Amino acid sequence: MLKKIRRLLAVLCFVAVTLLFLDFTGALHHWLGWAAKVQFFPAVLAANFIIVAVLVLLTLVFGRIYCSVVCPLGVMQDLISWLHGKRKKNRFTYSKEVKWLRYPVLVVFVALVIAGVGATLTLLEPYGTYGMIATNLFQPLYQWCNNGLAAIAEHYESYTFYSTDVWVKSATALALSAALFAVIGVLAWRGGRTYCNTICPVGTLLSFVSRFSILKVHIDHDKCIKCGLCARNCKASCINHEDGTVDHSRCVTCGNCIDKCHKDAIYYGRPRKGSQGTMPSLESSHGKSDTSDTSDKSDPHIDKGKRAFLIGAGTAVAVAALAQAQKKVDGGLAAIEDKQMPKRKNPITPPGSISARNMARHCTACQLCVAECPNQVLVPSGEMMTLMQPMMSYERGYCRPECTRCSQVCPAGAIKPITVEEKSSLQIGYAVWDHFLCIPTRDKDKDGNPISCGNCATHCPTGAITMMPLDENVENSPMVPKAINRDKCIGCGACEHVCPARPTAAIHVEGLEDHRTK
Repeated sequence: MLKKIRRLLAVLCFVAVTLLFLDFTGALHHWLGWAAKVQFFPAVLAANFIIVAVLVLLTLVFGRIYCSVVCPLGVMQDLISWLHGKRKKNRFTYSKEVKWLRYPVLVVFVALVIAGVGATLTLLEPYGTYGMIATNLFQPLYQWCNNGLAAIAEHYESYTFYSTDVWVKSATALALSAALFAVIGVLAWRGGRTYCNTICPVGTLLSFVSRFSILKVHIDHDKCIKCGLCARNCKASCINHEDGTVDHSRCVTCGNCIDKCHKDAIYYGRPRKGSQGTMPSLESSHGKSDTSDTSDKSDPHIDKGKRAFLIGAGTAVAVAALAQAQKKVDGGLAAIEDKQMPKRKNPITPPGSISARNMARHCTACQLCVAECPNQVLVPSGEMMTLMQPMMSYERGYCRPECTRCSQVCPAGAIKPITVEEKSSLQIGYAVWDHFLCIPTRDKDKDGNPISCGNCATHCPTGAITMMPLDENVENSPMVPKAINRDKCIGCGACEHVCPARPTAAIHVEGLEDHRTK
């Protein structure tokens, strides 16, 4: 019963979190937003002390159920390990705690988080790691399936589904997500919860509390016959059946050992008579120890197909995502060159992030805001200090003043909730015009006259751009956006997005390190 309840709750939390990252409509966040807010480290960064206190209290009572029920990365590892278990049973063995790796990783993680080095969150924090994998690997697959259903529905004159663009938001993010998925997948395939009990800082932190939990897994020495089934089914490798001990700091309370024990010698609860102390050695109880008879022998026929799938899943998604890109044409005749991101002196952080420093210190790089952005203006950063954290890019759209979705979905407090009214008066950057890239200054028609444009001024939602003659002393001088009122500009990027100059827009937005209210 314990195992069934745990699995049911784990599936509920895992599906809820995954759907948050897969959903591109924004409709599910109202119902499933809780799944992101109950994650341990985002709650710490958001100073949500109620959630942190509840999770610590649950660990103090039940053990590390957070790792086996709430954490999406932990449940993903369980799924991968479960797939391998279908092929090879009784494959785990007891191993000692890797203290020399576990605790230094935690110390370094905490030190770098305090120092504001965001890259450590990306590579070590479990919720952020899963979010990055889900956004860059799982969401494109989900969108392709959606587009396939949309094509079928359209064939039958139904519009139940609608297609959406599938694009590579960042080659670095795609490669890093694939690498992390491969490494964690292989570790889970071979050793179950190896990652959780050797690298994950949240798992190590909760292990200090779980040592003192009220309810634990215990072995009844009067009933135990030392068959070793419990140890060979413990995905945390924390049961030493030879001396009848359980390392409660690594136990994730999965219930596998209880389910496999045929003698009812393992139970979950308070210790009872006969379950404490060290069991007699195998030699004294059964004569000469012979663990080879009860241990599972390695299977010479390794399932290379499944292993290759796990390792190569990221690569397959990368290739498919690149192949998804379609050639854009103007009127079906001339190919339109893709626009490139300009080199900015300061990156642009989303409205509500307050400042670049606040974003770097609080963002877990889970990329939920990137996955949810309907305007496709958020992309993962490739800079080391802000690795995989969101930044604004206006090649595919601009930040519409009426949209505040990213501020509503952030669980870590990196992007504070703001209203539409607050966003319309919030300046995240300012527009800068480049004389040499502007079409009226460089292109001419067949008669030799400058080509007029004015797209930036026409589409500016705040009226911050005014078209003026390039040279006021020359008659018929081309009109260019020389006059930009920085007090009116909010940095939404509408001007940069609609600028027809290629490959780099003639007008671009420079980010503000500290956002301002006009």
